[in-house]
Parts: sequence; structure tokens; C-alpha cells
Amino acid sequence: MPRKREHVFESPIGESAADARRRALAIMRALGKAHPDAHIPLVFSNPLELLVATILSAQCTDAKVNEVTAVLFRKYRSAADWASADLATLEDEVHPTGFFRSKARSIKEATRDLVDRHGGGVPDTMEELTALRGIGRKSANVLLAHVFDKPGIIVDTHFTRLSRRMGFTGQFDPVRIERDLMAVVPRKHWSRFSLMLNWHGRVTCYARKPDCEGCAVRRRCPAAASTGQITWKVKVPGKKNGKASAKTKR
Repeated sequence: MPRKREHVFESPIGESAADARRRALAIMRALGKAHPDAHIPLVFSNPLELLVATILSAQCTDAKVNEVTAVLFRKYRSAADWASADLATLEDEVHPTGFFRSKARSIKEATRDLVDRHGGGVPDTMEELTALRGIGRKSANVLLAHVFDKPGIIVDTHFTRLSRRMGFTGQFDPVRIERDLMAVVPRKHWSRFSLMLNWHGRVTCYARKPDCEGCAVRRRCPAAASTGQITWKVKVPGKKNGKASAKTKR
């Protein structure tokens, strides 16, 4: 069997992997001091609840997801409860989170997989999680990091924006972004680094008007001088026509 080719990190700003690693760790430490209260915004009490919440979080605010799950988690207590739920009823219950039909179907299919393959429990490996219908690498990494204490790079909207602004990747594809950052950030810090960038993206490094003046890592960010604009040359993929849709796997 041929050996899997090792990912080669190519910095969009001409930085060596070693320098990028030192800068990433410095940024993580600085953000940790600036945001000591950083936490995962989704409210959950067990792996199953987080699995459902991550499915509902597609194209929806965490605040709205928490509002909806506050009611649902009292009604549906086990994977079997979710799997046996009436689809039309579940669609109505998750309607406020948007894309309610695909989300309700994903929840039922994923929890049915849990019942059929894992005795109702949530598995703790990337391979088993992504084999569940409706669960992609992003959701799997959220679960691995926040309920199983296993390292993972969580590439969500905020992480994508900040990792590109900070010059750690020039990619748009989530899997390629994940591989770039896995090559730069030491494995033991993957989850912490993901959390800090996610939180910083929520409270400081906004999508439209980032607060570069009040940023704790502006001296280490190549986009700070241009107020968040990416100044290195990266080909922008063409926009697809039509409305956006929630991805089946997240």
C-alpha cells in the first residue's frame, strides 16, 4: 500500500512553517489573555445534545439554536427518542433555525445510525462520527474537542475568516484549511487554537468591520494594517447562482 503523502504547508505570506508555528502559538497565548472567558457558545450537557446542536447550527446563530434546544432537550432525551420522532413534528420544532427540512432529516438519520450502530451512544473517533449521516468533519471535530477532549481543528465561518486574514492559509476549502493549520499548530493545541480564533472572530475580528485598533494580536496579523483586508494575492472562487443551502454534512 502506498504511503499517504504528507501535507506540505505553503504560506500565502511567504512565511516558513516554523515561523508560522511560533506566530500561531503567540497569537493563541495573547488571545487567551484577552479573552479568558472564551467558551463554546452552544449549550449542551452530553455528547448527544452537542451532536444535535451542531446540526442545527448550520446557517443559524448559536443564540437561536440554544433557544430552540432549551425546549427540545427536555422532550428528546435519548438517540432513540430523536430517531423515532415524527418527521413533520420535528420539522416544525426546528423551523426557527432555518433549513428545517434538511436539519430534521439529518437529526433523525444520524440518531438512527447511533441506535443501529452504537447502541444509542455517540462514538469518539473521526471515522465513526463522519460515517453518521449528516455529520461532517466540522461537526465531528466539535464533538471530539468539546466532549471527548481530543484535539481537532474546527473550521467554521469565523475560523476560516481569521485563519486567512492572519495569513495561515490561502485556501477556501474547509478540508484544505484544516490541513494547513494542522501542519502549523502543534496537535495538542488544535482545539484551544480553534476556540480562541472562533471567539476572537465573534467579539473583535468581525467579518465587515474588524476592530483592528482594539485587537490583542494586531502586531502579529498581516491584515491589521489594511483593517482586515487580505492583501496577498489569492484566487477568489466564482460565486454560485441561486440561494445558499445548508450542507448535508457539517
